[in-house]
Amino acid sequence: MDIYEYMSVGENEKPLDRIVTDGGFCSIFRTIACIGDSLSSGEFESKKADGTKNYHDFYEYSWGQFIGRSCGSKVYNFSMGGMTAKNYMENFADSRGFWGRDKLAQAYIIAMGVNDLFGRKQPIGSTADICKDDHTKNADTFAGYYAQIIQKIKELQPRAKIFLVSMPRKGDEKDEGRRAHRDLLEEFTRFFDRTYLIDLYTYAPINDEEYGKKFWLGHMSPMGYVLTARMIESYIDYIIRKNPEDFNQVGLIGTELYYQPEK
Repeated sequence: MDIYEYMSVGENEKPLDRIVTDGGFCSIFRTIACIGDSLSSGEFESKKADGTKNYHDFYEYSWGQFIGRSCGSKVYNFSMGGMTAKNYMENFADSRGFWGRDKLAQAYIIAMGVNDLFGRKQPIGSTADICKDDHTKNADTFAGYYAQIIQKIKELQPRAKIFLVSMPRKGDEKDEGRRAHRDLLEEFTRFFDRTYLIDLYTYAPINDEEYGKKFWLGHMSPMGYVLTARMIESYIDYIIRKNPEDFNQVGLIGTELYYQPEK
């Protein structure tokens, strides 16, 4: 066995060139928290005979739970249909006890922005909106509230690894907004340590009409949630293989133990 061929990232390998079905190295995380909106909640749409739509969060169908089953990890759904970063920080997380010590995780996957930017049309902002010393003083922008989530995680679980998920392209007029969202998340990875970008905008399939026939049903179909799980866990596997030294102490996250202090 050539362990380097198994582990290493080739010069031309892209993040989703190698799709894992067993979690790959994503399975080093025994606890994972997924923060997001309907697409993080396994939401399905239903229609009545008169065409009225209803929305239902089926968490067991969420991509987070599919990741949990493939990795054998405990996965928390810190999400709900319609969620925004502002709502999450102003009341949702506190009201559900998501900041409790018993809910802290080794890894956090944050997938948020659709409702904020396209529903509420909140200004996107930038890292200039972040107050390093007091996150409650961040600006009233998407960047300000999204950064609050990261800052609160770092306050409670400083060594956690945080993965930020950008939105896939759809080939429509909103792609420019999706690109700006991706660029902001990339900016966050330079602003915050132990923070990584899962760039579905660049590397995921374009969610066009043909893609939608297979993987969407208003929101994602069951197959769509499985595919998204495979992409996210494969991307994390890629990040770990590319940066193994960043992840060799994952098993000690949440403890006061170190092999040696992390840089």
